[in-house]
Amino acid sequence: MTYTPSHKMSDLATHHFRILLVLNRFGIGLGFGEKTIAEVCNENNVDVETFLAVANMLVKDNDIAEETIPNISPEALITYLQRSHEYFLEFKLPGIRQGLENVLTERKNDLNNAVLNYFDEYVEEVRKHMMYEETKVFPYIRELVEGKNNRKYNIDIFRRHHDQVEYRLKEFKQILIKYYPAKGSNELNNVLFDIFNCEYDLASHNQIENQLLIPSILKLEQKNRLKDEQTN
Repeated sequence: MTYTPSHKMSDLATHHFRILLVLNRFGIGLGFGEKTIAEVCNENNVDVETFLAVANMLVKDNDIAEETIPNISPEALITYLQRSHEYFLEFKLPGIRQGLENVLTERKNDLNNAVLNYFDEYVEEVRKHMMYEETKVFPYIRELVEGKNNRKYNIDIFRRHHDQVEYRLKEFKQILIKYYPAKGSNELNNVLFDIFNCEYDLASHNQIENQLLIPSILKLEQKNRLKDEQTN
């Protein structure tokens, strides 16, 4: 189903547990009782259409209705994406790293060291990817929202170099499953479960940028160009 502003926020969060992460990234706390999505968003100064675009995309496995794109608030989406970056870099990936360290340092050997080094290299790749967005892409979008045009940059440059940061995590997961010897290890299985979840979440993050952010900024670029042409 497609959720609308009049649906209860509690129904959305109860039926789709991954929405809990979406709520946090939009700065919405729990305890909203019987309030609708619109009421909860308005109380938290969150753009309703942007929240619903992200929520419905996740609920419907990346299926996006084209008519939602023009209603997205770039500022609200950037806020969501920045909080996602904080979640991955400051919470989720360090948590996985700690779990790996707890499991692997029980027996110190070359394989364990290689596994940790591989993961650390991956995290650094993710950090660079996200910092590029923070320092280049998001400031560019904010300038567009203010009506400024940067002729040296456009969102298509970002689109053409937008890496799938979850790919190496999938590879890392396969290495652990296929080659790491561990019998009846609840600890390692728990870390693997976290890696599966993180991989899914990173892929969803990527799709939100590809299917919501980039198309909405393309439309904003077109709008600004038309204004410039009319002015000149």
